[in-house]
Amino acid sequence: MLLAIGIGLGGGLLLAAPLSQLLSDAGSGRNPAITNPFAAWSGITNQDILLLGTDVGGGNTDVIASLRVDGGITRITQVPRDTYIEAEGYGPHKINALYSLGGTDLLKGELSRKLGRPITHHVVVNLSAIRSMADALGGIEVDVPKRMAYSDHSQGLYIDLQPGLQTLKGRDLEGFLRFRHDEMGDIGRLERQQLALQALFRKLTRPEHLVRLPVLLAAAGKNLKTDLGPMELGGLITAMGTTQLETKRLGGRPFYRNDISYWDAEWPQPAAEDSAENGGQNGGENGRYRFLF
Repeated sequence: MLLAIGIGLGGGLLLAAPLSQLLSDAGSGRNPAITNPFAAWSGITNQDILLLGTDVGGGNTDVIASLRVDGGITRITQVPRDTYIEAEGYGPHKINALYSLGGTDLLKGELSRKLGRPITHHVVVNLSAIRSMADALGGIEVDVPKRMAYSDHSQGLYIDLQPGLQTLKGRDLEGFLRFRHDEMGDIGRLERQQLALQALFRKLTRPEHLVRLPVLLAAAGKNLKTDLGPMELGGLITAMGTTQLETKRLGGRPFYRNDISYWDAEWPQPAAEDSAENGGQNGGENGRYRFLF
């Protein structure tokens, strides 16, 4: 606890000077670039990172995505939780089952294989942490697309939202992120997660909130788990504040196998040499999956 307090105070001091200068410049009409006080640790920004959002119990992954900060853009690629995958050593599963089977190492390995690039680190955020951080920020402004009402007593989930632009925090935000009881199912939830991610990104990367970064991370507490060090995490988040956010989800189509609903994801195409080797006829793993279905 003492170490965490020390890191928080140190991070706050590091951030205070450059960001207070930024606020002063903003008031004078100038528009300087944000200086990242964690620049020595910002090498993490050119790597792919696994981003997981777990439910309150911590066992199910409601959010699965890769995150990369590169070239002035933060790119988040969402993977539908019902995506069909044949994990090495585990056989066919929905991808959201892999975390409980083999943890972050299994998910990083499988996504590295399917996306065609190495996933080097991970950040796991429990929905309780999202609630805590949203409360610390005073909520995030989201345009709720439609009436959302649902109750699940087994999960303690009670959703009652009206459509329109509003500030969401706490359980209202959790409900917005988790709701999937409509005709769009999991795909509709991914679209709403994109709205929430964009709103959180806009608010978190404001200078007045970046200066409170240590406090916000402390609010997440044990509900945020990562293999990044405190300074690496600080470097990543403050670097994100200088970028534009791009979010997308893997395309595909739903299908049934053994009476179970899956998502047949459109993974990136194999390398050119692999396509040539297979005669361009849906070669590599993508072709193999399409043949199965």
